[in-house]
Amino acid sequence: MPRLSEVIAALENLWPAERAESWDAVGTVVGDPDQEVTRVLFAVDPVQEIVDEAVKLDADLLVTHHPLYLRGTTTVAASHFKGRVVHTLIKNDIALHVAHTNADTADPGVSDALAGALDLRVVRPLVPDPADPSGRRGLGRICELDHPVTVRELAARAAARLPATAQGIRVAGDPETTVRTIAVSGGSGDSLFDAVRASGVDAFLTADLRHHPASEAVSHTPLALLDAAHWATEWPWCEQAAAQLDEISDRHGWNLRVHVSKTVTDPWTSHSPSPGAPN
Repeated sequence: MPRLSEVIAALENLWPAERAESWDAVGTVVGDPDQEVTRVLFAVDPVQEIVDEAVKLDADLLVTHHPLYLRGTTTVAASHFKGRVVHTLIKNDIALHVAHTNADTADPGVSDALAGALDLRVVRPLVPDPADPSGRRGLGRICELDHPVTVRELAARAAARLPATAQGIRVAGDPETTVRTIAVSGGSGDSLFDAVRASGVDAFLTADLRHHPASEAVSHTPLALLDAAHWATEWPWCEQAAAQLDEISDRHGWNLRVHVSKTVTDPWTSHSPSPGAPN
């Protein structure tokens, strides 16, 4: 059985901490480097529900996409929900490791997993990493479809292929517009509109689109927007990352048991459409 330090070294090779944004908080949050690891759980959010799942699974390591303490803290007291997470992890000998923006820009990264879930063919990064001579790393992905579809059909595909959430898929633009090329970005993506417009794609699928940037985007160009739940656009990465660790485990003879949480941790729990709202 590998020690935590060996597994973390393998994860750091996939998603080096130095490739994270300067404001990010990635890496190992909790864990003894010498503890043995036999079972690993991947999830998007390090919330109590996921930690309880790791306890029930008897996992030794929890790997999440989102950080637990993005802005730092002065306390891990169990009177706070994040402190309770830390206490539960330590009491049950479960390590926590985070791969966030360093996983977003990886090759393959979060947006590759999103594209794969929708059967899109990745052409190149939306915002290439200038430090990557191969031109494969970067934020977001420019993709092609095997055959043209309408925005309505593409939205239906996204709703069917991504995990179900209360939000579903919101669409801006003419639903009958034909889509041949599309940009995708897992997580919040409205800061990428300049790159999306410059790429000349027909549509952009991401999450957390705000009113003003979305309004300006569809006013200036025929670009169609598909807005999914943040959690749903990043969950496919968990399956991709688990498969990557499985391959490493097989190569090293670690015999790890790697799991992906299917618990929905999107914060929105229900949706009531307005009477007479367009479909």
